[in-house]
Amino acid sequence: MKVMVIGKASKALEAGEMPSAEMFAAMEKFNEELINAGILLDGAGLTPSSRGARVRFSGSNRTVTAGPFAETTEIIAGFSIWKVSSLQEAIDWVKKCPNPMIEDSEIEIRPLFEPEDFAGLVTPERLEEVKELEARSADRDGHGLARFK
Repeated sequence: MKVMVIGKASKALEAGEMPSAEMFAAMEKFNEELINAGILLDGAGLTPSSRGARVRFSGSNRTVTAGPFAETTEIIAGFSIWKVSSLQEAIDWVKKCPNPMIEDSEIEIRPLFEPEDFAGLVTPERLEEVKELEARSADRDGHGLARFK
């Protein structure tokens, strides 16, 4: 099972404050543990929402809103993609994570859809095609989508 581990933004992060060197080192150490355990596939921190945009869809209309966005508890600050045996394993690892923010913070864990989740919607042949496309995407740069191998 693959999960996305989502770090939520804080007011300090949205204000452009960078973590301390100690916090950065603790996160690097934690990420190294995840790599050594074969769990971390990919991940990155995101810049403050003031450097981003949102595109809202309403039928055929598209509305673009430039950042910053008001509600920091709903803004993603960073993400990781993990390969784990269960949601509980992901929870157990997140509980070992150092607090990634200066203030209280929250990390969300969401399972990714797997091709098999769409078995009733597409043919078995299409599922195999999707798996092939994913494999080709992973092989494109020789490292796959996992930058942290």
